Amino acid sequence: MSSTQDRLRQLIAEHLDLGRDPDFDAKLGDSGVSSVDAVAFFKEVNQAFSLSLEPEDCLQFGTLRELVTYIDARAG
Repeated sequence: MSSTQDRLRQLIAEHLDLGRDPDFDAKLGDSGVSSVDAVAFFKEVNQAFSLSLEPEDCLQFGTLRELVTYIDARAG
């Protein structure tokens, strides 16, 4: 498990009430997270990883694993 995935898991635990461990391969749309909560979560992701994703950019990620790959590709 990558450190990015660990950090995302921590952010999810802190900011999203999933009631379970996140499945990094499940479709984000199937997670049960409201769009308002998802936008707030991506703001936290931006801050944690020094990104500048806009809310509409987040639609490009079908799964959390895709988000991990995106973040890792931009890591210095």
